[in-house]
Order: sequence, then structure tokens, then C-alpha cells
Amino acid sequence: MYAGVDIGSVTSKAVITNERDEVIASAVVTTSPDRLEGGRTALDKALELASLGRGQIKRVVATGYGRRALSDVDRVLPEIICHARGTVALFPGVRTIIDIGGQDSKVIEIDPAGRPMRFGMNDKCAAGTGRFLEVTARVLGLDLEDLGQVSLRSVTPCSISSVCTVFAESEIVSLLSEGKAKEDIASGLHYAIARRVINMGTASQIKYFEPIVFSGGVAHNVGVVKAIQDVLKKKVIIPVRPQITAALGASIFAREDTNGPPKWSVSPNGQR
Repeated sequence: MYAGVDIGSVTSKAVITNERDEVIASAVVTTSPDRLEGGRTALDKALELASLGRGQIKRVVATGYGRRALSDVDRVLPEIICHARGTVALFPGVRTIIDIGGQDSKVIEIDPAGRPMRFGMNDKCAAGTGRFLEVTARVLGLDLEDLGQVSLRSVTPCSISSVCTVFAESEIVSLLSEGKAKEDIASGLHYAIARRVINMGTASQIKYFEPIVFSGGVAHNVGVVKAIQDVLKKKVIIPVRPQITAALGASIFAREDTNGPPKWSVSPNGQR
């Protein structure tokens, strides 16, 4: 058995796979201020679900924002190649990956051989991420889980000038005071998120070839899914467990890469 641990800024994920790269167990937990604790908690929960002990895991690879917090792993790898490896394993032939998490977003182009070719990433602010949606839901007086469904009722989405988390609250309050419907505000925000992440990829020369896979926690939001498909005018595929793709990739690398440098690497300008 092998394990991959993805320590994100908001959630930590762990996946356990067998020799055939089949997922035996997975866990998603909230990342605590102590990233080491978050990673270990996710791994311990996955081990418990798999009825395995730590000694039964041959190798562990860590990835994600807090990957270097875990000292008792065999390797740490960048999240871009882990997202790519895990997504390609789930969807052979995928050409574009859109991943929006709690506090960052990324777009990855995959070449015909299934390797990451180039990427664009926003990891400096929470604009257009899960955190932003949490603020949106709170100001609108909605549960985060309901935000997407509510937005689908929109007839006239609002025009949103910014998806900056700092300014979102005041802009939403202003729209509410103008009598705008909650569903129109939510829908407008989802389209703003879609345009932001798609433009980020375009700026990195990503062409959005199909098939396109949308992963990360925000992929649970049907309103954002619809907005991305409408803006791209292309269908996107949602994994059954969209938050675990990087942890899955890390676990696969744990099996594949016993020694030496990782087989995959990628830079923003596409040079491997």
C-alpha cells in the first residue's frame, strides 16, 4: 500500500492506494494552524478507514501548500505534477485541469502524452476561491452548500466588478441595498470567478483543449461549474471526489518513484 498526503491551506487530504493505483481509502480534514497536525490527521483517518497501520504503508509522498511540514515522509513533490498525475489516472486523455481550492486556483495544460505542459496559478490571494465563496454565502445569509443551487434560479446575473475577498462584502451589501435578488448576486459572483480563473489560464497561454476536468473543493458548487461551462462554451468533467486528485497523484508517485528525481516537472512557461 502507498499513501499520498496533500496539505492545503484550508483542507488536508490523504489517499491510500494499492499496487494497481486503486483508491483503498481517502480522507479530507480541515487544516489546523499546525500543518503537520493537519497532514497527520488526514493520513491517520485514511489509515483508519482502510483498517491499516502506518507500518503497512510502503512509501508516503507529501504535496500541497504545507507539504514540507511533514518530516516523516519519503518524498515531497510540487502540487502541479501531483494534480496532473492524479487527474490523468482518473481521466486518461484529459487535456486541461481547472482546480479551485480554498485559497488558490490553478489551470494546468496536459500534453497528448498525459504530462503537464504549462500552468497558471493564483496562490497570492483568496480572490475567486473557496474562501471568497464563504464570505459571499455569509453576507447573503445562505449556507455555503446552498449557494450554487440558489444561483441556478437567476434570470439576470449581476455584473460584479471584483472578486477580491476584501471588497466582496461591501459590494454585495451595496447590491442588496439596491434590491438585487440573492440568486442574481450569487450567479454574478460565480461568473466573475469563472472569468477570473479562465483568464488566468489564457494569460499562461493555455488553450483549454478538451476533455477539461474541474477539481478542488469549489467543484462541488454547481453554480461555478455552470459558469465555467458557459464562459468556455465547453463541457467540464467533475471527479466523484474532486478534492483528492493531488493526494491521489502523490500516492501514485509513491509507488512509481522509488529513487531519483520525479519523472514529471513543469514550469509556468511550459519548460519541463
